[in-house]
Amino acid sequence: MQGRGTAMSATLAERYHDVCERIAAAARRSGRRAEDVILVAVTKNAEPEQIRGLLELGHRDLGENRVQQLIQHAGMVEEFLERVRVHPKGHQDRAARDAAAAGLLRPDAPLPDGVRWHMIGHLQRNKARKVVELCRLIHSVDSLRLAEEVQQIALRTEKPVEVLVQVNCSLEPQKFGCPIAAARPLTEQIDTMINVRVRGLMTMAALGDNQDQARSAFSRCRELFEEIRRKDLGDGRFNILSMGMTADFETAIEEGANVIRVGTAIFGEAKPEVESTPPE
Repeated sequence: MQGRGTAMSATLAERYHDVCERIAAAARRSGRRAEDVILVAVTKNAEPEQIRGLLELGHRDLGENRVQQLIQHAGMVEEFLERVRVHPKGHQDRAARDAAAAGLLRPDAPLPDGVRWHMIGHLQRNKARKVVELCRLIHSVDSLRLAEEVQQIALRTEKPVEVLVQVNCSLEPQKFGCPIAAARPLTEQIDTMINVRVRGLMTMAALGDNQDQARSAFSRCRELFEEIRRKDLGDGRFNILSMGMTADFETAIEEGANVIRVGTAIFGEAKPEVESTPPE
Protein backbone atom coordinates (compact mmCIF):
# COMPACT_ATOMS: atom_id res chain seq x y z
CA MET A 1 0.00 0.00 0.00
CA GLN A 2 1.19 3.47 -0.80
CA GLY A 3 2.31 5.52 2.20
CA ARG A 4 0.98 8.96 2.94
CA GLY A 5 3.86 10.70 1.22
CA THR A 6 3.25 8.97 -2.12
CA ALA A 7 -0.53 8.84 -2.03
CA MET A 8 -0.99 11.56 -4.66
CA SER A 9 0.92 9.52 -7.27
CA ALA A 10 -1.02 6.35 -6.56
CA THR A 11 -4.02 5.07 -8.49
CA LEU A 12 -7.50 6.15 -7.52
CA ALA A 13 -8.17 2.78 -5.90
CA GLU A 14 -4.96 2.96 -3.86
CA ARG A 15 -5.63 6.53 -2.73
CA TYR A 16 -9.18 5.64 -1.73
CA HIS A 17 -8.02 2.55 0.15
CA ASP A 18 -5.30 4.60 1.88
CA VAL A 19 -7.87 7.17 3.06
CA CYS A 20 -10.12 4.38 4.35
CA GLU A 21 -7.22 2.87 6.29
CA ARG A 22 -6.36 6.25 7.81
CA ILE A 23 -10.01 6.71 8.80
CA ALA A 24 -10.01 3.31 10.49
CA ALA A 25 -6.80 4.08 12.39
CA ALA A 26 -8.08 7.48 13.57
CA ALA A 27 -11.39 5.92 14.60
CA ARG A 28 -9.56 3.30 16.68
CA ARG A 29 -7.58 6.06 18.39
CA SER A 30 -10.86 7.71 19.39
CA GLY A 31 -12.38 4.44 20.63
CA ARG A 32 -14.69 3.95 17.66
CA ARG A 33 -14.99 1.79 14.55
CA ALA A 34 -14.30 2.79 10.94
CA GLU A 35 -18.00 2.20 10.22
CA ASP A 36 -18.86 4.98 12.68
CA VAL A 37 -17.37 7.57 10.29
CA ILE A 38 -18.98 8.52 6.98
CA LEU A 39 -16.58 9.57 4.23
CA VAL A 40 -18.00 12.19 1.88
CA ALA A 41 -15.86 12.21 -1.27
CA VAL A 42 -15.71 15.80 -2.52
CA THR A 43 -15.93 15.79 -6.31
CA LYS A 44 -15.11 19.49 -6.82
CA ASN A 45 -11.89 18.79 -8.76
CA ALA A 46 -12.62 15.23 -9.86
CA GLU A 47 -12.76 14.14 -13.48
CA PRO A 48 -15.92 12.28 -14.59
CA GLU A 49 -14.00 9.02 -15.01
CA GLN A 50 -12.68 9.37 -11.44
CA ILE A 51 -16.20 9.77 -10.07
CA ARG A 52 -17.35 6.74 -12.03
CA GLY A 53 -14.30 4.84 -10.79
CA LEU A 54 -15.11 5.68 -7.19
CA LEU A 55 -18.65 4.42 -7.66
CA GLU A 56 -17.18 1.21 -9.10
CA LEU A 57 -15.27 0.86 -5.82
CA GLY A 58 -18.62 0.83 -4.01
CA HIS A 59 -18.60 4.38 -2.60
CA ARG A 60 -21.92 6.21 -2.36
CA ASP A 61 -21.51 9.51 -0.42
CA LEU A 62 -20.45 12.39 -2.69
CA GLY A 63 -20.15 16.08 -1.85
CA GLU A 64 -20.08 19.30 -3.84
CA ASN A 65 -19.13 22.90 -3.02
CA ARG A 66 -20.96 24.64 -5.84
CA VAL A 67 -24.49 24.26 -7.10
CA GLN A 68 -23.62 24.26 -10.81
CA GLN A 69 -21.07 21.48 -10.38
CA LEU A 70 -23.55 19.57 -8.23
CA ILE A 71 -26.11 19.68 -11.04
CA GLN A 72 -23.58 18.57 -13.65
CA HIS A 73 -22.05 15.77 -11.59
CA ALA A 74 -25.39 14.50 -10.31
CA GLY A 75 -26.70 14.28 -13.87
CA MET A 76 -23.59 12.44 -15.02
CA VAL A 77 -23.76 10.00 -12.11
CA GLU A 78 -27.45 9.24 -12.64
CA GLU A 79 -26.84 8.60 -16.34
CA PHE A 80 -23.96 6.27 -15.50
CA LEU A 81 -25.96 4.33 -12.91
CA GLU A 82 -28.86 4.00 -15.30
CA ARG A 83 -26.55 2.49 -17.93
CA VAL A 84 -25.30 0.04 -15.30
CA ARG A 85 -28.86 -0.95 -14.41
CA VAL A 86 -29.52 -1.73 -18.08
CA HIS A 87 -26.16 -3.44 -18.75
CA PRO A 88 -24.89 -4.65 -15.35
CA LYS A 89 -22.31 -7.10 -16.71
CA GLY A 90 -20.26 -4.49 -18.52
CA HIS A 91 -20.01 -1.89 -15.80
CA GLN A 92 -16.46 -2.30 -14.47
CA ASP A 93 -14.08 0.44 -15.58
CA ARG A 94 -10.30 0.74 -15.31
CA ALA A 95 -10.32 1.92 -11.70
CA ALA A 96 -12.32 -1.08 -10.59
CA ARG A 97 -10.17 -3.50 -12.61
CA ASP A 98 -7.01 -2.00 -11.11
CA ALA A 99 -8.48 -2.32 -7.63
CA ALA A 100 -9.46 -5.94 -8.19
CA ALA A 101 -5.99 -6.74 -9.57
CA ALA A 102 -4.40 -5.13 -6.50
CA GLY A 103 -6.62 -7.12 -4.15
CA LEU A 104 -8.51 -4.02 -2.98
CA LEU A 105 -11.86 -5.09 -4.45
CA ARG A 106 -13.62 -8.26 -5.50
CA PRO A 107 -13.90 -8.43 -9.30
CA ASP A 108 -17.68 -8.80 -8.93
CA ALA A 109 -18.13 -6.09 -6.29
CA PRO A 110 -21.54 -4.45 -6.74
CA LEU A 111 -22.14 -0.78 -7.37
CA PRO A 112 -24.11 1.17 -4.78
CA ASP A 113 -27.84 1.23 -5.52
CA GLY A 114 -27.81 5.03 -5.45
CA VAL A 115 -25.74 8.04 -4.48
CA ARG A 116 -26.19 10.31 -1.49
CA TRP A 117 -25.23 13.85 -2.43
CA HIS A 118 -24.07 16.32 0.21
CA MET A 119 -23.99 20.10 -0.26
CA ILE A 120 -20.94 21.21 1.68
CA GLY A 121 -20.25 24.69 0.26
CA HIS A 122 -21.76 28.09 0.94
CA LEU A 123 -25.36 28.14 -0.26
CA GLN A 124 -27.15 31.20 -1.58
CA ARG A 125 -30.88 31.38 -1.01
CA ASN A 126 -31.67 31.79 -4.70
CA LYS A 127 -29.96 28.46 -5.45
CA ALA A 128 -31.46 26.45 -2.62
CA ARG A 129 -34.27 24.83 -4.61
CA LYS A 130 -31.98 22.71 -6.79
CA VAL A 131 -29.91 21.67 -3.80
CA VAL A 132 -33.04 20.53 -1.95
CA GLU A 133 -34.01 18.47 -4.99
CA LEU A 134 -30.66 16.71 -5.29
CA CYS A 135 -29.08 16.45 -1.85
CA ARG A 136 -29.51 14.02 0.99
CA LEU A 137 -27.93 16.44 3.47
CA ILE A 138 -27.13 20.18 3.39
CA HIS A 139 -24.07 20.86 5.57
CA SER A 140 -23.93 24.64 5.23
CA VAL A 141 -27.01 26.31 6.73
CA ASP A 142 -25.55 29.30 8.56
CA SER A 143 -28.43 31.78 8.92
CA LEU A 144 -32.10 31.89 9.78
CA ARG A 145 -32.90 33.46 6.40
CA LEU A 146 -31.37 30.51 4.56
CA ALA A 147 -33.14 28.04 6.85
CA GLU A 148 -36.45 29.81 6.16
CA GLU A 149 -35.85 29.58 2.40
CA VAL A 150 -35.18 25.85 2.72
CA GLN A 151 -38.37 25.58 4.78
CA GLN A 152 -40.43 27.27 2.07
CA ILE A 153 -39.06 24.88 -0.55
CA ALA A 154 -39.66 21.89 1.72
CA LEU A 155 -43.26 22.93 2.29
CA ARG A 156 -43.91 23.23 -1.46
CA THR A 157 -42.33 19.88 -2.26
CA GLU A 158 -43.68 18.15 0.86
CA LYS A 159 -40.22 16.61 1.17
CA PRO A 160 -38.36 16.64 4.50
CA VAL A 161 -34.94 18.30 4.21
CA GLU A 162 -32.09 17.37 6.52
CA VAL A 163 -29.55 20.08 7.36
CA LEU A 164 -26.52 20.84 9.48
CA VAL A 165 -25.82 24.21 11.05
CA GLN A 166 -22.43 25.52 9.90
CA VAL A 167 -20.50 27.17 12.71
CA ASN A 168 -17.38 29.33 12.39
CA CYS A 169 -15.29 27.59 15.04
CA SER A 170 -11.96 28.71 13.57
CA LEU A 171 -12.98 32.31 14.41
CA GLU A 172 -11.73 33.56 11.03
CA PRO A 173 -13.64 36.64 9.82
CA GLN A 174 -13.55 35.49 6.19
CA LYS A 175 -15.06 32.08 6.96
CA PHE A 176 -18.72 31.29 6.39
CA GLY A 177 -20.69 29.90 9.32
CA CYS A 178 -22.69 31.40 12.12
CA PRO A 179 -20.85 32.66 15.23
CA ILE A 180 -20.44 30.13 18.02
CA ALA A 181 -22.80 32.08 20.30
CA ALA A 182 -25.53 32.01 17.64
CA ALA A 183 -25.38 28.29 16.90
CA ARG A 184 -27.65 27.09 19.69
CA PRO A 185 -30.42 29.68 19.10
CA LEU A 186 -30.30 29.01 15.33
CA THR A 187 -30.47 25.27 15.89
CA GLU A 188 -33.45 25.65 18.20
CA GLN A 189 -35.26 27.86 15.66
CA ILE A 190 -34.71 25.37 12.85
CA ASP A 191 -35.96 22.59 15.09
CA THR A 192 -39.39 24.26 15.20
CA MET A 193 -39.73 24.22 11.39
CA ILE A 194 -41.95 21.81 9.53
CA ASN A 195 -40.15 19.55 7.04
CA VAL A 196 -36.67 20.83 7.99
CA ARG A 197 -34.74 18.49 10.26
CA VAL A 198 -31.59 19.77 11.93
CA ARG A 199 -29.25 16.80 12.25
CA GLY A 200 -26.09 18.35 13.71
CA LEU A 201 -23.23 20.78 13.16
CA MET A 202 -20.53 21.38 10.56
CA THR A 203 -17.31 23.35 10.81
CA MET A 204 -14.02 23.93 8.98
CA ALA A 205 -10.59 24.48 10.45
CA ALA A 206 -8.28 27.24 9.28
CA LEU A 207 -6.45 26.50 6.03
CA GLY A 208 -2.97 25.07 6.45
CA ASP A 209 -1.24 22.18 8.18
CA ASN A 210 -1.33 23.46 11.76
CA GLN A 211 -2.99 20.51 13.48
CA ASP A 212 -3.04 22.27 16.86
CA GLN A 213 -5.18 25.06 15.40
CA ALA A 214 -7.38 22.51 13.67
CA ARG A 215 -7.78 20.50 16.86
CA SER A 216 -8.78 23.62 18.77
CA ALA A 217 -11.51 24.47 16.24
CA PHE A 218 -12.78 20.89 16.17
CA SER A 219 -12.79 20.68 19.95
CA ARG A 220 -14.89 23.87 20.16
CA CYS A 221 -17.39 22.43 17.71
CA ARG A 222 -17.58 19.10 19.49
CA GLU A 223 -18.26 20.78 22.83
CA LEU A 224 -20.97 22.91 21.22
CA PHE A 225 -22.44 19.84 19.52
CA GLU A 226 -22.60 17.95 22.80
CA GLU A 227 -24.16 20.93 24.58
CA ILE A 228 -26.91 21.23 21.97
CA ARG A 229 -27.46 17.49 21.79
CA ARG A 230 -28.27 17.42 25.50
CA LYS A 231 -31.31 19.56 24.61
CA ASP A 232 -32.68 16.49 22.78
CA LEU A 233 -33.51 18.38 19.59
CA GLY A 234 -35.01 16.73 16.54
CA ASP A 235 -36.49 13.77 18.40
CA GLY A 236 -33.02 12.47 19.17
CA ARG A 237 -31.78 12.75 15.58
CA PHE A 238 -29.26 15.50 16.31
CA ASN A 239 -26.31 13.17 15.86
CA ILE A 240 -24.08 14.34 12.97
CA LEU A 241 -20.80 16.18 13.49
CA SER A 242 -19.25 17.06 10.12
CA MET A 243 -15.61 18.14 10.50
CA GLY A 244 -12.34 17.58 8.67
CA MET A 245 -10.98 17.66 5.13
CA THR A 246 -7.89 16.27 3.39
CA ALA A 247 -5.41 18.22 5.54
CA ASP A 248 -6.98 17.45 8.91
CA PHE A 249 -9.58 14.67 8.76
CA GLU A 250 -7.66 12.39 11.12
CA THR A 251 -7.52 15.13 13.76
CA ALA A 252 -11.24 15.75 13.21
CA ILE A 253 -12.06 12.09 13.79
CA GLU A 254 -9.97 12.07 16.95
CA GLU A 255 -12.03 15.05 18.13
CA GLY A 256 -15.35 13.30 17.47
CA ALA A 257 -16.29 13.86 13.81
CA ASN A 258 -18.54 11.19 12.37
CA VAL A 259 -18.69 12.76 8.89
CA ILE A 260 -15.56 13.95 7.06
CA ARG A 261 -15.27 15.67 3.67
CA VAL A 262 -12.24 14.58 1.61
CA GLY A 263 -11.39 15.45 -2.00
CA THR A 264 -7.69 15.88 -2.78
CA ALA A 265 -6.52 12.79 -0.86
CA ILE A 266 -8.83 10.67 -3.03
CA PHE A 267 -8.84 12.36 -6.44
CA GLY A 268 -5.43 14.05 -6.39
CA GLU A 269 -4.49 17.68 -6.83
CA ALA A 270 -6.62 19.82 -9.12
CA LYS A 271 -5.30 20.02 -12.63
CA PRO A 272 -4.09 23.52 -13.54
CA GLU A 273 -6.30 25.37 -15.97
CA VAL A 274 -4.82 25.72 -19.43
CA GLU A 275 -4.83 29.30 -20.64
CA SER A 276 -5.98 29.65 -24.20
CA THR A 277 -3.97 31.90 -26.50
CA PRO A 278 -6.19 34.43 -28.30
CA PRO A 279 -5.93 34.42 -32.08
CA GLU A 280 -3.59 37.05 -33.54
